[in-house]
Amino acid sequence: MDQTHYLIVGASHAALSAVHAIRLHDAERDITVVTRDQSLPYSPTVLPYVVSGRSAPERVFLRNEDYFTRLNVKYRRGAAVRKVRPATASVQLDDGEEIGFSKLLLASGAAPALPPIPGLAGVRFHVLRTLNDAIALHSVLPKTKRALVLGGGLIGMHAAENLAKGGAQVTVVEIQPHVLSGYFDADASGIIEKVFATNGVRLLTSSQVTTLAGSGEGCRAMLSDGAELDADLLLVAAGVAPVTDFLDESGIEIDRGVLVDDWMHTSAENVWAAGDVAQARGFFEADKIINGILPDAVGQGRIAGMAMAGDAGAKPYAGGVPLNTYAFFGQQAMSVGVQESALDSSGVEVYRQVDAEAARYLKIVLQDSRLAGIFGINWAFDPGVMRELILRRIDLDAVKQPFLDAPQKIARVLMSRNWR
Repeated sequence: MDQTHYLIVGASHAALSAVHAIRLHDAERDITVVTRDQSLPYSPTVLPYVVSGRSAPERVFLRNEDYFTRLNVKYRRGAAVRKVRPATASVQLDDGEEIGFSKLLLASGAAPALPPIPGLAGVRFHVLRTLNDAIALHSVLPKTKRALVLGGGLIGMHAAENLAKGGAQVTVVEIQPHVLSGYFDADASGIIEKVFATNGVRLLTSSQVTTLAGSGEGCRAMLSDGAELDADLLLVAAGVAPVTDFLDESGIEIDRGVLVDDWMHTSAENVWAAGDVAQARGFFEADKIINGILPDAVGQGRIAGMAMAGDAGAKPYAGGVPLNTYAFFGQQAMSVGVQESALDSSGVEVYRQVDAEAARYLKIVLQDSRLAGIFGINWAFDPGVMRELILRRIDLDAVKQPFLDAPQKIARVLMSRNWR
């Protein structure tokens, strides 16, 4: 059985951040990274650009082979983990090989969640979560005339845009009353929806596919209102779920994801988890949440790596704050924090500016004079700085009106005063 001191399952942002944190404190002991992918590490956020052809697959990697060689890290591609056995401090790969570890990080990410639609298993469909998924979707773009996208979240809307730009007639079916409901309210989503409609994308909200059936080379979808849609490409973008199937019988506590404390430590000794697979403390919520965003993956990976290496400089996780930036048809949307509906109404103030004709929108949510959420379309502000204002609970009472009038300017001033 092969043996390594640090074993990391997964190879995206959380895993790479952990590798970096470990090597800053421990330059000697073995690190092994295993990933089910056959490629070098890449970010899921780049996949829509591979679909469109804007980014070549061979140019999207986050690290090259030389990086792992220099850091004395064994990087193993195509090595899917089948079982984790904390009791014997080992994992088993799909091919039966076993690897022993002293400390283990689970950074296995998430995989597409497939809705229980009758007939789905019998038709050809695409998902968009891996590099191979993006390459496959890109390859069929030239011959796609009618595309059906199930889901109006970020993945679905990104894909719908690229399919439309490729010349396809695109229909998006979304069960919620408006698209991107996890990030924007109805007014903001309405602006986004109008831009998509102007660019030829048909959006069916408050709707769902009830049945799917094969139709020639494509499929036929029956909708909840009785309508039927034919498509020669079906993309399922109904959300993602943490990859935890390999943890069955491990004894590690799992809810929707792997439950972790503020140091990313799981219920098992010498096992940590970070990124999209981890369910950690929310900043606003009493319950633990999955906050599948890039900044959290990096931050959680860093905390886990430092904790694994025994770095005394490690600080506990402050809690998950949602942050998303979304570019569409030359427009820019940003979402940081939570909507007012997610908060206790006590002390909540909401300020909104909407110019639907100019496709401009700004909403600022305060609670007890502290920023809880800021949401914008074609409105300049620094999402990372706003996230820090939230995490640091900066009191805005003395600068409330200037902040509402010029959030980017005042946030930068506050940053210069408070960042240490």
